[in-house]
Amino acid sequence: MADNQEPAITEDFLSAALKTRLNATHVEVTDMSGGCGASFTSLIVSPDFVGKNSLKRHRLVNAALKDEIARIHAWSAKCQTPDEYAKEKAATGGNDGPPMDGTNAQGKVEGVTE
Repeated sequence: MADNQEPAITEDFLSAALKTRLNATHVEVTDMSGGCGASFTSLIVSPDFVGKNSLKRHRLVNAALKDEIARIHAWSAKCQTPDEYAKEKAATGGNDGPPMDGTNAQGKVEGVTE
């Protein structure tokens, strides 16, 4: 990689960053922009969220991904503690992925072409 070249923002890159920076035990990141890296949605499970309300959890995520979020168009995160994740997974039968509001059946934002 050349000097000053930032790594591409991908699902895998964001997932690895969240696992490392937030001690996340489970991360799902979905590129909603058809693969161009402009819009992402995520499910983040971390013990760091215990005792924090939704706003504080999102602030932790935004601080952890400050540089990356500045380079993308849209970012959405569902933040859960391990206990919350386990309870929701049990209640939904495993359908616990990231929020997919505004997407089509293929998980892409309507009107986006690849």
